[in-house]
Amino acid sequence: MKFRKSLLLIAVLILILSMVLATYHAETRIGYHFYIMHPCDANIRYIGSDNSSDGLRILRIIGSNTTDVGVKLELGMNISTNQRYTYSAAFGIVNENNYTLNLTYINISSSSNTYMWIWLHGDRDANANSTVTDNSTVLMWGNESQVNASNTTAWTLAPGDRNPNTMCYNTSDRASSTIPTPWDNTSHVRYSLNDSNAVSGLSDFVWIQIELNIPSEVDMLGEHIGYIYIHFESDT
Repeated sequence: MKFRKSLLLIAVLILILSMVLATYHAETRIGYHFYIMHPCDANIRYIGSDNSSDGLRILRIIGSNTTDVGVKLELGMNISTNQRYTYSAAFGIVNENNYTLNLTYINISSSSNTYMWIWLHGDRDANANSTVTDNSTVLMWGNESQVNASNTTAWTLAPGDRNPNTMCYNTSDRASSTIPTPWDNTSHVRYSLNDSNAVSGLSDFVWIQIELNIPSEVDMLGEHIGYIYIHFESDT
């Protein structure tokens, strides 16, 4: 009899516990906010400089520039074998965050050979393929291989001022070191032709040099497309 009472008591306790667990509900709420910008006005933004073979900026808009907004690099039309094209300022990267950004590595996703070399450097109109012509140069991608290791810092972008109209080559003295980045109404991107050099850790921008080096034998004729992935990290 006592055994049955004990079983009954356990059953009642289990039932009560199940009812408590089954009827407990909670709801909380937290707001969120973000703002979608043109790639040339974002916190990590792109700017154009050099022109492609059609006379327009290498960096240019794709899409409608209103809802379908993106940018691409048009590196040249009608390039053939045994030719080399070097763009010392194919595009620039500007940090508008109010904290430092470390650019770590670059890799490329493509279904075909890239025939491409990519450098970071500070001198917009210097050839970055040699430290003699530009001692700030850092090779990031060589033909089909990532060069700078993913666990190292290749270039440090100083904090920006959240103003997409300008960039700065000496962030310790913004008043006298600010460079305008006006709007190109044809390519629909911001750009700069200013030759003030960028310095890692001191400037909030860096230039990207891209070289196309087409050998005598290629994987295929026709269109070559892909994506360049630029990786950053910050301690903030």
